[in-house]
Amino acid sequence: MTSLQRLFPFLRWPRLSRELVRGEALAGLAVGLMVIPQGVAYAALAGVPLVIGIYASMLPALLAVLFSTSARLSVGPTALTCLLVGTSLSGLAEPGSARWVELAVWLALFSGLLQVLLGFMRFGWLLNIVNAPVLMAFTQAAALLIIASQLRSLLGIELPLQAFLGSPAFHWPALAFGLGSLALLTIARRFKPAYPSVLLVVVASAGLSYVLGFEASGGLVVGPLPQGLPALYIPAMLDLDTASRLVLPTLIITLVSFLETASSAKVDNEHQGTRWNQNQDLIGQGLGKLASGLSGAFPTSSSFSRSALNLYAGARTGWATVFSVGVVVAALLVFTPVLRHVPQAVLAAIVLVAVLGLLKPHEFIRLWRISRVEAATAGATFVITLLAAPQLYWGVLAGVLMALSHFLYQRLHPRIIEVGLHADGSLRDRHLWKLAPLAKNTYALRMDAALDFAAAAEFERTIGEYLAAQPDTRQVYLFAQPINRIDATGVEIFLKIAGQLQLRGITLHISGMKLPVEQALERAGWQAAAPGLELYRTDSEALAGLQGRD
Repeated sequence: MTSLQRLFPFLRWPRLSRELVRGEALAGLAVGLMVIPQGVAYAALAGVPLVIGIYASMLPALLAVLFSTSARLSVGPTALTCLLVGTSLSGLAEPGSARWVELAVWLALFSGLLQVLLGFMRFGWLLNIVNAPVLMAFTQAAALLIIASQLRSLLGIELPLQAFLGSPAFHWPALAFGLGSLALLTIARRFKPAYPSVLLVVVASAGLSYVLGFEASGGLVVGPLPQGLPALYIPAMLDLDTASRLVLPTLIITLVSFLETASSAKVDNEHQGTRWNQNQDLIGQGLGKLASGLSGAFPTSSSFSRSALNLYAGARTGWATVFSVGVVVAALLVFTPVLRHVPQAVLAAIVLVAVLGLLKPHEFIRLWRISRVEAATAGATFVITLLAAPQLYWGVLAGVLMALSHFLYQRLHPRIIEVGLHADGSLRDRHLWKLAPLAKNTYALRMDAALDFAAAAEFERTIGEYLAAQPDTRQVYLFAQPINRIDATGVEIFLKIAGQLQLRGITLHISGMKLPVEQALERAGWQAAAPGLELYRTDSEALAGLQGRD
């Protein structure tokens, strides 16, 4: 791979042939027909004019696929990102207003610029601060909020909630459109996932709505959409106060949207047997967001469902996305009059079908069986996300802080055990397995962690407490193979312990010390041939020496 191909991944795409065109065009058609109604539905979730959802499905998708290594991902509007946009701007402007759109554009520009910078600086690893339990809990809480936000449109509820509870009143045609579309889309998704069911439902509902006079009877429809391609959008400059209020939402949107991308990219790369280049995908996704902002649209992300459809439909390269963008452009030029009569209840059904798959309550039970601490973290993330709505980012922040706190606690309290010889010949936790000491007046220990500033104090305390309780100890055996790294603090503590053992006439035996650890100690003046010190390359060698002493 040349350096030019690394900078421009699309140069690695194969040349178009008749066979490739056929396969890529069919996959692009399937995704394009799905993204059009989804884009309109998700735009409503973000609180922007509905046509902007189609704008976000064009140039952003093209830029993202051209500069990403995961070329088979479908980039555009997604339910979770659109929900974050809508909740992040709550209280800053009126939904659907020009100011609201302007702020949504700034979110796309800020998030895109941040992703491009992270990618160029090779900082993709920073996104790993959100672990799977936190993301799972946040996603499920967000899915519940999305469902709740769509119920009024789906069921044709016309009154405010309090008035509705006092005197329930439905718009029955809207209720029929909503529940009927939901049932059809659910069945089609289960049995015919590659079928353009979303588009067919949209077209059929638009025809029925027009024939039945749904809008004239008081039903809410999409309404007229402007035709033509989006123009270049340059937002007005933000004042410092507004910009500061967008910082936290930008961080969360960047994090969550790229984690959405990661879930799809990992599947794509596993299918191809390749290694995921997260830094290049950060750049590609960031350029997609920048293109979205300059098109007057909101932040985009990779859609797991559309990416899965792309793979299912047989897409092999990024050419499929090029064809799908062509489908969206053609639809924007000629198809928007059809969308005018689509009931909003149908859009709500489209959103619900997309997010119902995110609800997996059994994951909490599974997580409880694996780790109760992580299950508690996930549960707290879930509850805080719901309670903090519409400021959903507090749920992610709380989950990240709890997970990092648990990680730090584990680093500060490494697993240090006294070992004994098991019947199978392995060294195991002496107290857990009720094993005899390795030898009389001998302390044999193993620390399953790096000897760094976080673990060094606990390492020193453990040895000190044992020697204080067992003053007759004459030998200390350190099985050091799990210690794969040592820092300056670890070196200082190790040399201090070694010196104290030497003063007390206690021989220190070290087995399996890794070369980087040994080299760091030697650079600090430690001498492997010092009196009162024995080194062994393997545990077997150390045990043989111990038996020889017996």
